[in-house]
Amino acid sequence: MTTLQQAYIVAAKRSPIGKAPRGMLSHTRPDDLLATVIRGALAQTPTLDPAAIEDAIVGCAIPEGPQGLNVARKGVLLAGLPDSVAGVTVNRFCASSLTTIAMAADRIRVGEADVLLAAGTESMSLVPTMGVSTSFSPAIFDGDENLGIAYGMGLTAEQVATRWKVSREDQDAFALRSHQRAVAAQDAGEFSDEILPVEVTRRLPDLAAAAQSGAADVLVAQRRFTLDEGPRRDTNAEALAKLKPVFAMRGSVTAGNSSQTSDGAGALLVVSERALKTHNLTPLARFVSFAVKGVPPEIMGIGPKEAIPHALKLAGLTLDQMGWIELNEAFAAQSLAVIRELGLNEDIVNPLGGAIALGHPLGATGAIRAATVIHGIRRRNLQYGMLTMCVGTGMGAAGIFERM
Repeated sequence: MTTLQQAYIVAAKRSPIGKAPRGMLSHTRPDDLLATVIRGALAQTPTLDPAAIEDAIVGCAIPEGPQGLNVARKGVLLAGLPDSVAGVTVNRFCASSLTTIAMAADRIRVGEADVLLAAGTESMSLVPTMGVSTSFSPAIFDGDENLGIAYGMGLTAEQVATRWKVSREDQDAFALRSHQRAVAAQDAGEFSDEILPVEVTRRLPDLAAAAQSGAADVLVAQRRFTLDEGPRRDTNAEALAKLKPVFAMRGSVTAGNSSQTSDGAGALLVVSERALKTHNLTPLARFVSFAVKGVPPEIMGIGPKEAIPHALKLAGLTLDQMGWIELNEAFAAQSLAVIRELGLNEDIVNPLGGAIALGHPLGATGAIRAATVIHGIRRRNLQYGMLTMCVGTGMGAAGIFERM
């Protein structure tokens, strides 16, 4: 019988999150951004020869257009890694890059690899949320059985709010707290360990020069992007209460209590114990367990309620052993429903704010928030942290990390 190895995280870096469609990263290609965070992760491990990386597993929720054509392999090559480093793109919607971490850990545990890259990238500015050419099977609309597959995410949040009796007032209060925590975290420098500053280049027409010479001159502007754009210092309960529902006429889900459309990328290096010794690497965390469970598509937001207990069972741990829970805030409605169903301690859920304030670049969110958990439990000397999220078409995913 093969003895399973442990899987360790030795690097975890992410870009700042840009607002879509007109934020700092709105003109940055997702394959270029992926290459940037890959280089950032490698810079954390100077003793590791990049040629030792055996594969790159990259999450992307809408792998089309500039993030299509196997964006994983493109990102690897653009990052300057050796041709020997392969790449594969994985799509599990919002849990895409949490799944890539789990897949990398699995291969290491069974001895198939010693050094793997797990990452995610998403540009919601350059690729529409529903993709370039969305197509549903006509069978989905034959009766009500599978109709939830075609529900927009906002409508599923309305379904959860109704079934779990989550009020508009509670959703808005949750959203406000997300912004307040995120702003406080930025002010305290809580994200400095995980964020990789990104140099953003913009090419704009030089109208003044063109007026004089008639030539189509271009201005090249460069800016250093260092902080997530989403958190709002000026938001308050009154402003949130004025927003109208956007998914149902008499609903409670608004733009203010929903996650922001965003652009971003994150990358982690996952290695075996053998690789730690061979390459003189220091582990940040151990990947403990992963679980994914399905729920009815029309209430997809409740997915973490099913995934969290299973991840805990696989780890042989209990909920009260978690020191940090990163619950992706797709919507305040589903976040509160999960918190109440499982009795989660709200003090440790998203202590630095969540996607309502920080943003949610779909397939990149797992890698981004994993970096938050890993650096967070190290900074606060906590033993275990969990990352969990709901997933489109009715799923929930959860992964557990242990500080080393």
